[in-house]
Amino acid sequence: MDFSDVNARGLVLVGCGRMGGALLDGWLKTGLAAGSVHVLDPNPRAELSDLGISVNGELPGNPAVLVIAVKPQMMADVLPRLAVGADTLVVSVAAGVTIAAYEAAFPASSVVRAMPNTPAAIGQGITAIIGNAKAGAAQMDLAEALMGAVGRVVRLQDESQMDAVTALSGSGPAYVFHMIEAMAAAGAAEGLSPELSLALARATVAGAGALAMAEDEDPAKLRENVTSPGGTTAAGLRELMDPETGLPPLMRRTVAAAAARGRELGK
Repeated sequence: MDFSDVNARGLVLVGCGRMGGALLDGWLKTGLAAGSVHVLDPNPRAELSDLGISVNGELPGNPAVLVIAVKPQMMADVLPRLAVGADTLVVSVAAGVTIAAYEAAFPASSVVRAMPNTPAAIGQGITAIIGNAKAGAAQMDLAEALMGAVGRVVRLQDESQMDAVTALSGSGPAYVFHMIEAMAAAGAAEGLSPELSLALARATVAGAGALAMAEDEDPAKLRENVTSPGGTTAAGLRELMDPETGLPPLMRRTVAAAAARGRELGK
């Protein structure tokens, strides 16, 4: 992506925590000049200034991009302090905060709402984006390039889909981490040492995820490839796939609860 306009006019990043920091690292690796970045954060990373990044200093009057990466609970305090014009693309990565909230704060600006997930920290994230009416092709392409620095990007058809995205891929890494915890505990209950059981669970989940991406095949087919009739995997899957007590109804409740909370945050 050509970041020449962003490098010339500047990018303002509000919030440089785990997600904001991951995005910044990705941008710097893909051609964004450190000198064009302006970070606002109450507890900035010490090395930012060493890289030539402006930290909590004077902001450019007409930045190319304003990226807001603070917690949704902080938004009411943060938004009134920011001011940009029609030529600035506003990108938000805060869960639950609607495009309408940003349009109220920045009525002249194009706005893109984005939902990345934490594997962005290693460049393996996936981000869904949706723009407002002022966000044309150029603005959407720029937003996709910015979020593409940390993984895959998909575009939504309607903002109403964002709560489901947040519940599935945004919160999803936590579900997978808990699955690793649960698998490790189950292995230990069968007699493995906790250390060995955790190593096996981690590698199994990571390897299965990598295989699912590499094969680009229906996960049901991949599951069937592992399952021999009457074998150990089939015995385990009888429990895991039980329509009343197994993983499918549990996952439906999990994602529904997270989506409902996202809708609450947006009110």
